[in-house]
Amino acid sequence: MSTSRREFLQKTSVLVTAALAAPQLLTATTPAPTFGEISLAQWSLHKALFKQELTNLDFPGVARQKFGITTVEYVNQFFKDKAKDQTYLRALQQRCRDNGITNHLIMVDGEGDLGSPDERQRQQAVENHRPWLEAAAYLGCRSVRVNAFGKGTAEEVQRAAMAGLGQLSAYAQPLGLNVLVENHGSYTSNGQWLLHTIQGVGKPNVGVLPDFGNFCVRRETGDLYKGQCVEEYDRYKAVAEWLPVIKTGVSAKTLEFDATGNCVETNYYKMLGLLKKAKFQGYLGIEYEGEKLSEEAGIRRTKELIEKVVRSIG
Repeated sequence: MSTSRREFLQKTSVLVTAALAAPQLLTATTPAPTFGEISLAQWSLHKALFKQELTNLDFPGVARQKFGITTVEYVNQFFKDKAKDQTYLRALQQRCRDNGITNHLIMVDGEGDLGSPDERQRQQAVENHRPWLEAAAYLGCRSVRVNAFGKGTAEEVQRAAMAGLGQLSAYAQPLGLNVLVENHGSYTSNGQWLLHTIQGVGKPNVGVLPDFGNFCVRRETGDLYKGQCVEEYDRYKAVAEWLPVIKTGVSAKTLEFDATGNCVETNYYKMLGLLKKAKFQGYLGIEYEGEKLSEEAGIRRTKELIEKVVRSIG
């Protein structure tokens, strides 16, 4: 066994042992953020990352040095083959230390359908997610974000998702991690469906990571992302429904801004007001996905908007 592999396993073992002895230890060592604390979702820079204008290792420094943000959220697509690479994860962790960065979560995509009614496919998806949970624990994250997709009726996918998420939560619990489902289209963008799914799992470390902009339940093409949306769930209603199961953060999605700097598609005063009233303590994760501004300008505009609204609503 290589030295790096042994070090990784030893560190992960310590995390598991500590969490088994005191399940709240890992999250308790990092105080819960107060209302209004901002994190930066890596997807905000997806164009630059896909063009290789910057790398995943650059991300912690960019967040701190360019935007003054000290908490980050990774997307596994940008270090897809590195979940088990201890040398790489150690280097990433060092970049975070050098820049005073806190790691909030890893968003995990492309690892199979946790809501597949096919038990074999679902089990494979659970196994595919496990290395990302281990990587998240190694990096000191509080959560992983997953999807609850599957092919079938709403009831079939819901039952399967409960099973898949339940299995994943059992593995995440001793690592001190939350498993968070994002509304990412189809059934997952239906507020009631996702709420009942999370409640059906019935595990304290399973919850929702609301994305303020993903509420299309059905598109004319039948695709998750491509095509005109023909059925959309009310975003404020959904977030209000999810308040009991929101855990460590939300994705503060922005696409366009008006002349006063407010988000066109989402009323941030209303949305953050819901969270404030519910005494939400978690990160407001900037996720700019617009086309009219550069990624850097969009991130700054979103940060300014959040700070303005938080000041206004107290």
